[in-house]
Amino acid sequence: MKHALKIFACNSNDGLASEICSRLGVRPSQLDISRFSNDNLHVQIQENVRERDVFVVQSFTEPVSDHIMEMLITIDALRSASAQRITAIIPYYSYARSDKKDKPRISITGRLIADMLVTAGANRVLTMDLHADQVHGFFRVPVDHLTAIPTIADHFRQNYDLGNMVAVATDAGGAKRVGRFSERLGIPMAIIDKRRVSDTDVKQGEVVGDVRGRDAVIFEDEISTGGTLISTINTLRAAGARSIHAGAVHGVLCGPAIERLREAAIDSIVVTNTVYVAPEKQLDKLTVLTVAPLFASAIERIHSGESVGALFE
Repeated sequence: MKHALKIFACNSNDGLASEICSRLGVRPSQLDISRFSNDNLHVQIQENVRERDVFVVQSFTEPVSDHIMEMLITIDALRSASAQRITAIIPYYSYARSDKKDKPRISITGRLIADMLVTAGANRVLTMDLHADQVHGFFRVPVDHLTAIPTIADHFRQNYDLGNMVAVATDAGGAKRVGRFSERLGIPMAIIDKRRVSDTDVKQGEVVGDVRGRDAVIFEDEISTGGTLISTINTLRAAGARSIHAGAVHGVLCGPAIERLREAAIDSIVVTNTVYVAPEKQLDKLTVLTVAPLFASAIERIHSGESVGALFE
């Protein structure tokens, strides 16, 4: 059935898209994205997609608005070119953080972007580790929600002694996610009391759980500016942790993140390639794991009508 399969990559994460294609044994399909002199985006599909099963890969990373528009226009162009089915592959859906109305007169932007993707012509969505699980329900089309927890857990299992390790949630909101991670490794967990002061500032209090003399693994869905991570590191050091490591699915690493992490008293950091990590962001203590095998398997199962959930059973 692979003759009917087409994979297009927009500009945010060519490396991941190429690796997915390589694992599936298909070549990346041809797409031209350019700009007119007035800065408007122009997208042209450069091969026949009529009655084909088409997948478009794009992470919503900086510049986020440009990358969202690239995907929307690409999906619309594919629909106009008579693609049979269009699946939006969004390894990192950044607007999942805008999942609720926690202030007056604001947009629940995670829902807005979901509506825009469907309006453009997306028939289904494939994504990974949304910041909030309820964002899954924002879409009016089927969504396959992958997780990199097994990938990151396997890295720690293969490289560290789990006998003295404890998984740490940076706040109560992340406890469910960290619970899945700790269960996968068979290690205990701890939770830190956190209060967010602003977008970049957090205030942390006591550690709930035993970390003294132990190897702590902070687990998050993403590392953005690194503010929460640095605060957590300081809290764990004060609580007597022997060593500190961090695992996160999305290594966004924006703003002051790299400077903060370079100087941080942390032993290792692990992220995945859902977000492209530029050479200038690749620290010695940073490891980037690939999730291409997981996306390739999910694409193959979607294309052939098999269960995607079976990947995690």
